[in-house]
Amino acid sequence: MCDKCDDTRAHHPAIAAERRQFLLAGAGLAAAPLVAALTTAAKAQQPVTPTGPFSVRAYGVSAVKMLFAPMQIQRRAVGPKDVLIDVHYCGICHSDIHAIRGDWGSTTFPRVPGHEIIGRVAGVGNAVTKFRVGDIAGVGCMVSSCGECENCRADREQNCLKETTFTYDAPDRVSGGVTYGGYSERLVVTEHFAIRIPPGANLAATAPLLCAGVTTFSPMQHWRLAPGQRVGVIGLGGLGHMAVKLAVTRRADVTVFTTTPGKIADAQRLGAREAVLSSDEGAMSRLANRFDLLISTVPYTFRMQPFMNLLKLDGTLVNVGLLLGIDGTSLSGMQMGFGRKSLAGSMIGGIAETQEVIDYCAARNITADIELIRPDQIDKAVERVVNKDVRYRFVIDFTTGRQG
Repeated sequence: MCDKCDDTRAHHPAIAAERRQFLLAGAGLAAAPLVAALTTAAKAQQPVTPTGPFSVRAYGVSAVKMLFAPMQIQRRAVGPKDVLIDVHYCGICHSDIHAIRGDWGSTTFPRVPGHEIIGRVAGVGNAVTKFRVGDIAGVGCMVSSCGECENCRADREQNCLKETTFTYDAPDRVSGGVTYGGYSERLVVTEHFAIRIPPGANLAATAPLLCAGVTTFSPMQHWRLAPGQRVGVIGLGGLGHMAVKLAVTRRADVTVFTTTPGKIADAQRLGAREAVLSSDEGAMSRLANRFDLLISTVPYTFRMQPFMNLLKLDGTLVNVGLLLGIDGTSLSGMQMGFGRKSLAGSMIGGIAETQEVIDYCAARNITADIELIRPDQIDKAVERVVNKDVRYRFVIDFTTGRQG
């Protein structure tokens, strides 16, 4: 009923407007605490870029052949051209094992390895143009170079004439001391040395491409592996299985050489036309003078002459796996000369080529075959790699149990 006219059916616009204003005011008062709480929560969730050096949890060794343990390491302040990455995944490369076991002679400890790194950008410097907060970025085997020498200008930063800064256990040209790798929860790197990861990528299985992928892709590019050419992959491990996948997509005729009988079927599953035990002298003799290119991914010294015998005239054996002394006593200069056969080396690739292999693999759905582990399982994983008991790359998952 209307108090102005005692008519229960009457409707007065002015009174209705007053009621709406009252209800809206009440709703606003009721919602104010909720809006304030949501605003506070949103602010709390916004990433905070450290303004100075900061400490992060990492996993490393304190001396040669020691077990891995959690430790705190210092990361530099985010500079104008730096990106801060929350590490999600990091592959375990055989180079990491050489490093922690002192095979390369360095005595700098503690040592935090890892150079197959993928994570989310958590902060950017004010001059960064390549990334925004929230993007996915990768970091491979190097984090700096002089940027001025002829090799750097040719996108060959890994061959910097003034010394490449590798991702771990290298003199840090930015902040002094030595570099620490990706077995850690956060990383700061110059934007030039961070790789864009395409949307939708399987992040854990893409991480190994930042070393194993580009290391085997680069010689195929340089020696122009073409459809129909015959390529041999020596060793079927983290690098070798990527070499097979990449060569198959180039429509090359792929043969795998392994010392492990249990990997014969795997090689064929990965796309190799043939897989051979390198101890099978009959098979090795049958394949003499057949190959345009051989890529050796073996990380230890072995007799190379039996493989040099497999090369065609003008063929090349490219070593990408052995960074220790090469066994030259078995090499025949006479046979190399008569066949004009070459023994060459190749190491990872430049930043542009690393981006190229990431994009190449994303377009063709190529990823590494991986086994995901927790940080507390690193030691067991290392032993399994040494014992050839991984198919084919361990990747550490840092997405759970992080300290922030």
